[in-house]
Amino acid sequence: MTTKIAFADVVVGFELPELTVNFTREGLAAYAHASGDMNPIHQDEEVAKSVGLPDVISHGMLTMGRAVRVVTDWVGDPTAVIEYSARMTRPVVVPNTAEGVPVTFTGKVAAINEDGTVRVDISAVFDGQTVLGQARATVRLSD
Repeated sequence: MTTKIAFADVVVGFELPELTVNFTREGLAAYAHASGDMNPIHQDEEVAKSVGLPDVISHGMLTMGRAVRVVTDWVGDPTAVIEYSARMTRPVVVPNTAEGVPVTFTGKVAAINEDGTVRVDISAVFDGQTVLGQARATVRLSD
């Protein structure tokens, strides 16, 4: 795979195309089984509420994984991401409905580095609030 975006075409402040992903209970269950994270706060309303949560919440790593898609979709090659980090700041509360809840991901080019990499700052918004903090990816683009 090669990247779709050339390094020479990138400018600081460029906004990546927005990505909205619906989080559903079905998706949480699939992620739990694939990752082995069977913590009941991600699947059982009663347990989630018993520990003070409003309802079942998404796995933080699932939210983080979906957030980086705004970058991989933009560059067209997931291997172009050479570094990625984020802090989980708020949970994504997922109701027991077929449509689930939308989380909107955006990205903005924050820095162009001399080594041929680009830093993209990522935002993840659920219910009007940011759910990831200091989310950023470093991407190596083609010449």
